[in-house]
Amino acid sequence: MKVVILAGGRGTRISEESHIKPKPMIQIGDAPILWHIMKIYSHYGYNDFVICLGYKGYAIKEYFANYYLHMSGVITYDFTSANTVNVHHNKVEPWKVTLVDTGINTMTGGRIKRVQPIIGNEPFMLTYGDGLANINIDDLVQWHRKHGNHATISAVQPDGRFGRLELEGDRVVGFAEKVKGDGSWINGGFMVCEPEVFDYIDVEDETIFEQGPLQNLAKDGQLNVYQHHGFWQPMDTLREKITLDDMWVHQKAPWKVWEE
Repeated sequence: MKVVILAGGRGTRISEESHIKPKPMIQIGDAPILWHIMKIYSHYGYNDFVICLGYKGYAIKEYFANYYLHMSGVITYDFTSANTVNVHHNKVEPWKVTLVDTGINTMTGGRIKRVQPIIGNEPFMLTYGDGLANINIDDLVQWHRKHGNHATISAVQPDGRFGRLELEGDRVVGFAEKVKGDGSWINGGFMVCEPEVFDYIDVEDETIFEQGPLQNLAKDGQLNVYQHHGFWQPMDTLREKITLDDMWVHQKAPWKVWEE
């Protein structure tokens, strides 16, 4: 099953970094968040990726074209004999990566529609290039197959932004950590789709997948939900990027489900 990753948006809410690189190439630790997402899927045996490019897509092309150089800590350039390059300790990922230019201003639905010829008449995974989770992909796929609908989305409950004061009358008696938000569920990405989903997407690039297509799938009773109760964190802002980076640096990254 192929994994389609939407990686073409402008990332305007994190413009501190996205003005020089596409959002999926913003680093968490020493690797782009796109790499972290791919490692999650690869851990469960899904290694065939289709990445939808748009804004500054050349940066993603360059990254994979020079993957060994990016991932190796030791490189020897020997100019004394035939101008050779030796990349030491390179690690081979079991990945097949197809990069597709889906347009600078294309909306999410339009990007998905553009990769239909590559997906063909097969089910596929779908996610965004800016969110991490410790979601169990095997459980997600089994849930999707069990219910037999055209699509399954993973629902998550984001954390509240602020901590909570514990009060007794006019006195503060304690401070609580951040808690889940208002109890509502949102689309956390990590979706599974049958090829019938393409029939719900117009050919126009202006189609927003989260509006017309998903809404119509829901109306037709063809949209299933998988509730993920574990860790989930988007990277919409610089503050969230710093949070994820700190987790990774201190080896407390819940999404790191793979072994070294």
